Amino acid sequence: MVTSHPESELVACADIAWLDEVNRPVQGEHVEANHDDGNRPQSMWRDLSVPCHGTLTALLQQHDIDVVSICTPNGSHVALALEAIRAGCHVVVEKPLGLVPTDVQALAMEAQRAGRLIFGVMQNRFAPAAQWLKSTHEAGGFGLVHQVHVTCLWNRDERYYTPGSWRGTLLQDGGPLFTQFSHFLDILLWVFGPLEVVDAYLENQTHQELTEFEDAGLVRFKLASGGWGSLTFSTSVAGGNFESSMTVVGSQGAVRIGGQYMDRLDECSLSNGQRPSLPPPPPPNNYGGYTGSAANHHFVYDNVMDVLLRGASVATPISEGLQVVEVIDRIHTLGRGK
Repeated sequence: MVTSHPESELVACADIAWLDEVNRPVQGEHVEANHDDGNRPQSMWRDLSVPCHGTLTALLQQHDIDVVSICTPNGSHVALALEAIRAGCHVVVEKPLGLVPTDVQALAMEAQRAGRLIFGVMQNRFAPAAQWLKSTHEAGGFGLVHQVHVTCLWNRDERYYTPGSWRGTLLQDGGPLFTQFSHFLDILLWVFGPLEVVDAYLENQTHQELTEFEDAGLVRFKLASGGWGSLTFSTSVAGGNFESSMTVVGSQGAVRIGGQYMDRLDECSLSNGQRPSLPPPPPPNNYGGYTGSAANHHFVYDNVMDVLLRGASVATPISEGLQVVEVIDRIHTLGRGK
């Protein structure tokens, strides 16, 4: 995303895996441990024409950086973002912003004190179906919203939860509501506003040997506007992702956006009789054995440039990312009987 934008420049990269590459001899070559000059081409970095480092600390010490993009395991987001902010950088943070609401709140306060900005990567907002849903609701097209039902039925199995990986752990992954389905909770909150989680049932149906958390759940919630709804999620679908949908029942009719990534308009029955013609969504991200949500990340980076260079507003502010973390934390608290 950075290298493809005409107004941005990729200055350097940091990844702990780079240290493993540096410390692994190549064809009998002797390499000293902790070597970190960023100049030795390694197998996973050969396509990069910029220095690579084993830590964010090393990167910040050696380069003049305006914006740091954090694309690391969930549990490390807040600590790395704090380090970047304290170094005077703005930050782009992959979802979720963090795993603990108070940590994200502290991050927001630190950014405000430092006069730095945080951009959450909530790119599914930019899908045509989600954009239409929000604009239609804001225009009163659904009338009074009575119900909103979200269904997320995906697959994550031993191909994804490899032994020794951060995936599947409570401290670094946090569970499917953080890692897979926070995008769709974000759309729910972005379109319909705050909600109150009423109750939650969570269960680990098929991943007992693979994860430290539940793989499925049923949640009931109330909308601040007076309606109510539900969230049903699972990562136990055999083979591959099946569905991500949101059904809205209002006084002016009902609609459903769906598809694997909640990026198409499946049903539209509104009193005005009109069905919009939406542009096709971009293809999903390809992660090897898996595909993921639509490749809309460039919209986030477009917004970063517009904010920093032209004074636009942050499209995915930390306050809205915090709401997602707070809702997930509440679901976990109720579902785990804490």
